[in-house]
Amino acid sequence: MKSTDTTARIKSYLKTLKLNRIAGALDEELGRAASEAIPCTELLERLLALEACARTERQIERRIKEAKLPERKLLADFDFDFQSGVNKQQILELATLGFAGRRQGVIIAGNSGTGKSHLAKALLLAGCQKNLRCRYVTASAMLRELLAGLADNTLEQRLKRFLSPEILLIDEIGFDRLEQHDARNACLFHKVIDGRYCKGSTIVTTNIDFKELGDYLGDPVITAATVDRMIHHSVIITIQGPSWRLHESQKLNTGE
Repeated sequence: MKSTDTTARIKSYLKTLKLNRIAGALDEELGRAASEAIPCTELLERLLALEACARTERQIERRIKEAKLPERKLLADFDFDFQSGVNKQQILELATLGFAGRRQGVIIAGNSGTGKSHLAKALLLAGCQKNLRCRYVTASAMLRELLAGLADNTLEQRLKRFLSPEILLIDEIGFDRLEQHDARNACLFHKVIDGRYCKGSTIVTTNIDFKELGDYLGDPVITAATVDRMIHHSVIITIQGPSWRLHESQKLNTGE
């Protein structure tokens, strides 16, 4: 009876301290400790490890939510055999996130459907899993938000959202031609790249050549300075392979 009362009080303390993973595993771990004569220190270590893992999982989930990743892409799901032009070892090395520690950028260029966004999102997810502050945004969404900041005098506040993350992924540069409608885009894009230059890691994906970026952003002169900062101190990956989506569509329609 005394042991039961003690266990109940322990569970009450755990609830108060919000140590829910320990509370949920307590009975099983106490039973195992009794049957296997596990020392108290080992039992305590096991219980604390459970709670530490749970807290780490919650931190990772919070990082992923804060990053605004639209989907969780894994490198394990990328078909390196199909996209044989991609250096698998180089990508796996990037996944160790050494580039983030060095505040290097990563540029992934190539035609639509070649897996640029998949690789970039997988790297950002790896950053979240390492408890780094990360942020995902498409180029068009970022520019729309910054333009809105010009309109309502909140530019500096909005700009911080893209300058503060340890890793920022700007996806789909060149996909949405609406960005060309305002020459201020080049200046705003430059503010982000320049503000992060050697201070954080920026991953970008693009389907256009750098020489076309000036037309895309509306000001070739400012864009030249932006590109200079983008490519300096950055790992550049160019994917020249076939479209995975087209490949999957062909398989579906040929009944393979």
